Amino acid sequence: MLGIKKKYYVKQELDDDRPSIHGRIKRNNNNDQNHQTGFCLMSMLELQKPIIDTPCWPVKKAAASTIIAVFLITVLMVSVGWLDISFSGVSSYQNMGVGSKSTTARHKPEFPLECSTENQTQTCRRDYPTTTGIPPMNTSKVECPSFFRWIHEDLRHWKQTGISRDMIEGARKTAHFRLVIVKGKAYVEKYRNSIQTRDKFTLWGILQLLRMYPGRLPDLELMFDCDDRPVVRSRDFQGPNARPPPLFRYCADEWSLDIVFPDWSFWGWAETNIRPWRNVLKEIKKGNERRKWKERVPYAYWRGNPSVAPTRKDLMKCNATDKNNWNTLLYVQDWDRESKQGFKQSNLEDQCTHRYKIYTEGWAWSVSEKYILACDSMTLYVRSRFYDFFIRGMQPLQHYWPISENTKCKSLKFAVEWGNIHPKKAIGEAAGKFLHEDLKMDNVYDYMFHLLNEYAKLLKFEPTVPPGSVELCSETMACPRTGTWKKLMVESLVMFPSDVTPCGMPPPYEPQELRDFLETKANSTRQVEMWESQYWLSQY
Repeated sequence: MLGIKKKYYVKQELDDDRPSIHGRIKRNNNNDQNHQTGFCLMSMLELQKPIIDTPCWPVKKAAASTIIAVFLITVLMVSVGWLDISFSGVSSYQNMGVGSKSTTARHKPEFPLECSTENQTQTCRRDYPTTTGIPPMNTSKVECPSFFRWIHEDLRHWKQTGISRDMIEGARKTAHFRLVIVKGKAYVEKYRNSIQTRDKFTLWGILQLLRMYPGRLPDLELMFDCDDRPVVRSRDFQGPNARPPPLFRYCADEWSLDIVFPDWSFWGWAETNIRPWRNVLKEIKKGNERRKWKERVPYAYWRGNPSVAPTRKDLMKCNATDKNNWNTLLYVQDWDRESKQGFKQSNLEDQCTHRYKIYTEGWAWSVSEKYILACDSMTLYVRSRFYDFFIRGMQPLQHYWPISENTKCKSLKFAVEWGNIHPKKAIGEAAGKFLHEDLKMDNVYDYMFHLLNEYAKLLKFEPTVPPGSVELCSETMACPRTGTWKKLMVESLVMFPSDVTPCGMPPPYEPQELRDFLETKANSTRQVEMWESQYWLSQY
């Protein structure tokens, strides 16, 4: 169609990149007393290399005692933790459980799922630590990423009035569940089923937060709506006597008061075979390394379901044809077909092959946002009405290139033309760095931790376990499951408490500071619009 070769060869990389240490001691069983002691002594550097039947030369008896002494001292240093070596053939960091924030060697016990036998009722294990062992007053010297400051803005509407139980009850009409945390345990009162397994994996994520920071979350009570669009309209709650209901969900917009929370897919999306975010980030990083930016296809790429929203149907008009080349390659994602074919064409790490990737919202914000931004490709971000919890910390022309919603095709073509002409200025790596560092899974947990802590401070009543609610724990949620659902939960299970404190919560924006931040965003978008206008005027 466009003379573009669509056949790519991707080098398959080993999934297991864990270092191993091999050592070998060869002993000669000959009883001849004149035979010298046979002993292979390898340096620490040599121990990290594969062993290929290395010959062991005899060592004189005079030196044997010295060699044995060195060996015993090395073992002693390992045992007290001065050397990070495992003689089992596995580096000690492999014993770190999912969810740990420590990068040092671990010798503390892990707490995997404790599933009952088929004939027994599944119960929660009671031996999981109830505290992290860190004094509650200890604070981290590491400050949280700047987008954490939006927690203050999301809760600002209740700063003066606080949150009463009646306010919470006002959110019940659209909520899927009520979550109550009392003395470190989670209880849920379910009202209706959510789309797919959104509610299950959201609750699973909160349970993992409790496992990461046991005993550190205060008692609280909240309502959660798992649907796409925000429903608490700010225009309905004006004036000093306004009492908006606090309602948690995955996204909001400038006309709503809904409280944004990390979406379910951070712990896996069972229906689309997407792994937990911690694993996906590693896979996308490997995908980024396969092909440098200049070697990628010089077109803008998008794959998704266009039928969920008019803006996506409109995007498909921009697909490159022999008549109109908009510098785009757009593909329809048929999830039913993908499911039947084992999701072979849906590996996220295989989709970082184009210089440009397009993000456009669906019915509301789209889960695809973080996966697109994590590629080192230049993200062409179609202006969105909705925001999630982290995008507010990103800036146009720094992390993404803004695309006009009303003139998508022209805007996309210009963006690609500009990037191909100015490859050194093309945005991409900054967004990837933001996603891999600021939005790593440890920070997702810390965002949840601070959001729930700040929210709990506003409660004007003592949370209690509601009648008819069910206690939740990792065992009752995961053990009865099978297939992909259980696999994702096991992958994202926090195996032991964190041995470090959450990052330090940044202060709220000062009014003028916030205005300046938003004005910078607006000016960057206007700058792109001006460049784009000049470009198209020059074409006529």
